[in-house]
This record gives sequence, structure tokens and C-alpha cells, in this order.
Amino acid sequence: MRITWFGHSTFRLDFGSAHVLIDPFFSGNPAFAGGDRGQATAGATHILISHGHGDHVGDTLEIAAETGATVVTNYDLCMWLASKGLTAFEPMNTGGTVDAGGFRVTLVRADHSAGMGEAGVTVPLGLPNGIVVRAPGEPTVYHMGDTDIFGDMALIQEIYRPDVLTVPIGDRFTMGPETAALAVRRFFQPKAVFPCHYGSFPIIGQTADAFVSALEGSGVQVIVPHKGTPVTIS
Repeated sequence: MRITWFGHSTFRLDFGSAHVLIDPFFSGNPAFAGGDRGQATAGATHILISHGHGDHVGDTLEIAAETGATVVTNYDLCMWLASKGLTAFEPMNTGGTVDAGGFRVTLVRADHSAGMGEAGVTVPLGLPNGIVVRAPGEPTVYHMGDTDIFGDMALIQEIYRPDVLTVPIGDRFTMGPETAALAVRRFFQPKAVFPCHYGSFPIIGQTADAFVSALEGSGVQVIVPHKGTPVTIS
């Protein structure tokens, strides 16, 4: 599996015939400024969205229209996007699993909020989630979405045994780096960890240094990739 980070919480997973975007926030993403969205999204088959905030829904409608990608997210957000013109989608909810054709997507708990501003009113868009991606012969990926640490991460480990974690570390809206490192140490035994949700907006953390430092000696491989550069995990 090739995993590419595009800043903030935006990732691309390439494996088999699947080309999966997660939380495709390109336009307006300071961490992606100057990047080529067309190259980043080319050939996308699926878009997975953790929750209904603008920095995670991102360019979903435009990318889906350009590529024909199927959107997988919670029911409320699916229906809201459908009202905006989305036609290919798989609605689901926390605890559910969808067969996406060659891989499975499961939504799990996240401690956060969800909603989008519309005509001066915040529209609630279901629960926030983490996303588990499982495919035969590929590492299992757990994209935590935006969340704090919570004890039921132990159940996520027990049930899904993720090999790869994408972990929000930027503080203010999610866990800070030390708490995120504690979550990794206490609950998971991953092959690799990608920090995310930092280095974009000035009011959240700007580097992954504290997270990397907090995991020193843990035996966990922390990968802080260059944005747009694929990393292969087997």
C-alpha cells in the first residue's frame, strides 16, 4: 500500500485497483498551498470522510464530479452532500461496515463535533468518526479523524488491530502531541504511525517534533513524510 499525506488530515491510499482519498481538503488548505490537486486526486475511486467539518469535507463534491469517485461517510453527511448534487455515495454510521469492492470501510467512534455553516446557521451533520480501512493482503489503516484520546480505543485495537495509524496531534481541536503519543503507546501496536492535523492553520501545532519525541523508545515507527511524497507500507 502506498500512503500519501497532503497536509492537515488529507491522505491518499493506493492499493490494488483502489485509489482512496480520505478527508480531501485541498482548496483553502494552507498546508497544500501551491500543490497540484489534479495530480493528487487523479483516478480516485473512493472518498472517505471522517466528519462534517469544512477542513475534512474539503473538495469532495468537485473531486467526485471530476473522477466519479464513490463517497463513503455517515448517513447525515451523505444526505447533505446529495442535496448539493452528489450522486455516488455509500451512507453508513458508527460501528457499521461497508464493502467498497475489494476493501471494507468501518466507521468507529471519535470524540469531536460535526456541522457546517449554511445561511448563517450551523447544520448538524451526524457524528464524527474515525475510519478503518481493511483489504486482503494489505495493512489495516485506522484514520482517527479529529478526536481526543478515549478508553474505547482499546476496543478498536482488539477488534481491528490496525497496522497503520493516522493520528491528529495539533491540539486545540484534537489531542495535543503528548496525549496523542499516550494513545498510541497505551492502546495500539502499529507498524507505522503518521501524525496529522498540524502545520496548517496558525492556531494549531506547527510541527510533529513533540509527538516524535514523546514516542522515542516506544519501538513505534513514526513517519513524518514530505507532503505529496508516497510512503510504501507492507
